[in-house]
Amino acid sequence: MERISVYGRHNQLILESGTATKSNMSLMETPAAVVVVDKVLLDEQAGSTLQESIRNVSGLTQAGNNYGIGDNLIIRGLGANYTFDGMYAGASLGNSYNPTRSLTNIESVEVLKGPATGLYGMGAAGGVINMIEKKPQDKESYQVKASVGQWDSHSLMFDATSAITDKTAYRLVTNYESSDGYRGLGSQRSEIYATLRHHLNESNEFIFSGAYIDDEIQVDSIGHPVRILNLDSINAAPGDISWQDLPNDSDGDGDGIYGIALTEEQRQQLAESLVSTDGLEPYDLGSQGLISPISRPNEGEETRFKLQHKMEINADLFLHQQLLYRDYSSDFVRQTGAYNYVYWNRNGEINADPRAPLVIDDVLYPYAARRQEYRRAKSHEQTWQYFADLTHTWSWGVIEGEQLLSVNYENRDMSVKSWSIYDADGTNGDNPVPYILDIRNPNWGTGSFEDYDPVLKSNYDKSVAAWGISLQEVLYFDDMLTGRFGVAYSGTEQTYQHKGTDRTPEKSQEADTDDSGMTYNLGLNYRLNDQVATFVNYSKGRMTYSILGSVDGETDRPDSESKSFDIGVRFTAFDEDLLGSLVWFDTRRTNLRYANPEYNDNPDDVEFNINVPQYFYDDNDTTKGVEFDLNLALNELWSMNLNATYQDAYSIRANERSEQTKGVPKKYASLWTSYKHSFQALPEPVKFSLGVTYEDERTINSTAFGLPNSVVDSYVVWDAAMSYQLEQWDIQLNLRNLTDTTYYNKALFIGGLPGDSRNVKLTVNYSFN
Repeated sequence: MERISVYGRHNQLILESGTATKSNMSLMETPAAVVVVDKVLLDEQAGSTLQESIRNVSGLTQAGNNYGIGDNLIIRGLGANYTFDGMYAGASLGNSYNPTRSLTNIESVEVLKGPATGLYGMGAAGGVINMIEKKPQDKESYQVKASVGQWDSHSLMFDATSAITDKTAYRLVTNYESSDGYRGLGSQRSEIYATLRHHLNESNEFIFSGAYIDDEIQVDSIGHPVRILNLDSINAAPGDISWQDLPNDSDGDGDGIYGIALTEEQRQQLAESLVSTDGLEPYDLGSQGLISPISRPNEGEETRFKLQHKMEINADLFLHQQLLYRDYSSDFVRQTGAYNYVYWNRNGEINADPRAPLVIDDVLYPYAARRQEYRRAKSHEQTWQYFADLTHTWSWGVIEGEQLLSVNYENRDMSVKSWSIYDADGTNGDNPVPYILDIRNPNWGTGSFEDYDPVLKSNYDKSVAAWGISLQEVLYFDDMLTGRFGVAYSGTEQTYQHKGTDRTPEKSQEADTDDSGMTYNLGLNYRLNDQVATFVNYSKGRMTYSILGSVDGETDRPDSESKSFDIGVRFTAFDEDLLGSLVWFDTRRTNLRYANPEYNDNPDDVEFNINVPQYFYDDNDTTKGVEFDLNLALNELWSMNLNATYQDAYSIRANERSEQTKGVPKKYASLWTSYKHSFQALPEPVKFSLGVTYEDERTINSTAFGLPNSVVDSYVVWDAAMSYQLEQWDIQLNLRNLTDTTYYNKALFIGGLPGDSRNVKLTVNYSFN
């Protein structure tokens, strides 16, 4: 025997993962793009939410134009699935509801890129974000952690685990945290997680877990908005626009319709308000935001119960069953529109009201916000999910194999309601929302949302049921070559019923649609030597076309497909204290065309394509690029996480390719490194950490709003931390945004959400047993 390798935790690195195959494999042998983020790294960065962990993974970033609601993360520019230990953790449900996931009960975060091909039920094109939860331990252990920080931020967490008997162990984790937040983006969260593990006998293990989360999170859907100055309508360079360059409407199109007419003095006033970035980038409001007191924080409440059964049938056969019940409700009021119109020649009319500067009693308000809408969204989701995974291991000569037969069923029932109130541009009622006369110093309306005569805009029930069966074979041909081959057959069925709104009060008939089909995964991994491995992977998945959208009961439109092709290299060094990967990928979400029953592919038929919109089934979202990840944990003194992404994300609609997908950067990278240094006066070393994050510019353009070239600018942000551990105590100080850089961490709809200003967080941790 030349060598023995024990795969698991080696120093601080995690060297194996089960996310790609549902069976723990060495990452050096896994033919898929998987990145693992360890709890040690998350603790060094003092992050408390999933949002704060994404800096550690290539290809993972914020979605664009998501109105600041919940997580809404994307992998390779495409949608992501969220799971806790492989089971449903809520979806990215757009502008209606979407939980913000906490890291309180999380040991590590594993990201599988590309479709999962039946392993996790309803899939997303980008991949799976799998959060590994804390488990009961037989060794008695207790932990109390408290933190304080800027903006009256504070938290208190308690974590206890121990054996109850020689067959039973428990874990209890509770947490409370609260913050007034930068720019008034306050949050408050109460959490409790309880897990009980029982070994019935040597072959059967049961794990029952429950979770309850109650949170209130303020939603900012606008951030810093772009002033609507359409530069295509002006014959002048940005930053050099005079009042003569802002002529009134002269009815150049001859239709007899005119926009508002400004006096010469008002045009001068308008021109003097302009800066060089207007129409191109968000207007910097500093620490002032457009978060009206009429809006209300999201009141999210989540309850989860999960039962697991692990059974060793014999030495080669293993059964794992999981049953999940999840209930989530949400209720919030957000401000969806506050547009500062400056100048726009729209369809031949210059500054046609109400897409025009605000003038009241001959007084011009150049920074006014018009067409305001506030929307209350109330929703409820109940989910049942079941997985049964039967694993069979075998060997034949030098070849070893692992077969996985998996069946799953999932059902989600959703009810959604939304109401809206408007300013005078959107309502003829007697009580409109007051105009914001100056976005730099807003005048807010008084009272509550309900005082402004809300209009019921959406009211429907939706259900989604999915089922599937998959077969996967992992083959260890020899010490160097590993293969993964999977095939799955899955089906989805959706129902939708409109229950009546103010505009369409009649209750509709229930509509439904369904679809089913095959998906597959093919992957090979070859270890050139103990330090270098290469892999290639091709996978195809299926997704439900629209979870929250309406369903046309007349046509069963085929669901979307997702496809990914990856070529990668993994490498390790320093006796497995370093692990890295470099991956080239082509991942896309496409719609079916020829499989649609209405599509007639006979051009000689007089009915050829007569009822099918041309190109509709050719639409796709595609991302191609390169990802790099490196993790290092050397001699328990020096650790580092380094990742970088270059990607080209674009969409094809009606046979036309977009320049760049909204809100998706082409380049982004992050480095976090820590080093322990010993001082003669101290019995234990002090850990120093330094981090830097770079993100390229992101498009937030909207031709429909006269902003064809607007972007959120690129940024570089530096962070640092210092910690000291002595016996049972661990004290840590985190310094964020050291240079107090002004930047936008999310691309919103024609705006950007400002990242936090420079701030400090102190964490004290006490462990005992």
